[in-house]
Amino acid sequence: MAEVTTSGVKGSIVIDHATKRWRDRMAVENISLKLPAGSFTAFIGPSGCGKSTILNMVAGLEQPSDGYVFVSGRQVAGPTTDTALLFQTYNLFPWMTALGNVAFALENRGLPKEDARKSAMTLLERVGLGRFANCTPSELSGGMKQRVALVRAFSTEPSVLLLDEPFGALDIQTRRMMHSYLLATWRDTHATVLMVTHDLSEALALADRVVLMSGTPGRITEIVTIPDAFPRDISSNEFQVLRDRLDNHLSSSASLSEFNA
Repeated sequence: MAEVTTSGVKGSIVIDHATKRWRDRMAVENISLKLPAGSFTAFIGPSGCGKSTILNMVAGLEQPSDGYVFVSGRQVAGPTTDTALLFQTYNLFPWMTALGNVAFALENRGLPKEDARKSAMTLLERVGLGRFANCTPSELSGGMKQRVALVRAFSTEPSVLLLDEPFGALDIQTRRMMHSYLLATWRDTHATVLMVTHDLSEALALADRVVLMSGTPGRITEIVTIPDAFPRDISSNEFQVLRDRLDNHLSSSASLSEFNA
């Protein structure tokens, strides 16, 4: 194993020359990235450039073909309770209520059943779902289900939260509410957040850095630092310049991906 300088700080992430090959193609190639604990990073790039593959390697769901991934100073060898992953699909237990879904995660952390249910109710009330606590997922709207899923993910107090286009299917109003909840909880918990998104406004509104990727295979082409003042006015001239920069990258990367396909 090559000598790699990693931070042992809880929630820090180091990806060291990671490559992921499938049988007939290379998903990502030579990815190197150091993310400090408590940072919020958005990944942007054309479809198929390996953004989700990077999240899966950090989560321990996939192993790099070459290179290494470290979380909190330890090489990732598989999923851990210290990392939570949230997809665009809700992955709620359909036979459990909203309260039951969140309480289940808390019980898995070792909380007694009654304490878990009380804490779960408090968390649901924070996102306006207290009166829907006894509803099953089939009785909830898409936005409600995603709120339950996000609350459940944060309830385990992970050091790292991985978000794979979690708000893509939500309407604008619900998405903005989820953004507010995510930012507030991120600042409270100091979790390290990695998010895959195709929404440039979302990346600019939430992240403190944006990783630009090209493909195929997926490579990091640039890392853009975002001004960290909150709340952000993404309609300002400063953010419009950043948006145009990201948009130009997406357009050129998509054209190259089609040419290389």
